[in-house]
Amino acid sequence: MKRLNVDRARGLRAGQTDAEQLLWHHLRNRRLQGWKFRRQHEIGPYIADFVCPDAGLIVELDGGQHGDQLAYDEVRTRKLQEEGYRVLRFWNNDVLTNTDSVLEVILEALASPGPSPRPSPRRGEGARHGD
Repeated sequence: MKRLNVDRARGLRAGQTDAEQLLWHHLRNRRLQGWKFRRQHEIGPYIADFVCPDAGLIVELDGGQHGDQLAYDEVRTRKLQEEGYRVLRFWNNDVLTNTDSVLEVILEALASPGPSPRPSPRRGEGARHGD
């Protein structure tokens, strides 16, 4: 199962949408005020679009297909929150047409403490913000 998720994450990275590519351009290499993000990162049985492990923040981008899977997305979000993550969701169109506003919302979430405690970091994943 682990190998399947790794292969799936690699495939998702290779086939990013235009919105994912644009947002990743702003999040990669600590470009957003030094915060470290990972893309298509495995968390349990799920693969999150973008994750800032240090802040316990997940950013999900939704295209038109998500209008048909609202119940699944709600369950998925709840499970990720149970793991200690906050989840932000944006429509692809918002990222493409209002990028600065999306980045502002992400920065506000990074600056505010989360509602639930962060899980203990895995080995090698200690806090690195501000290095």
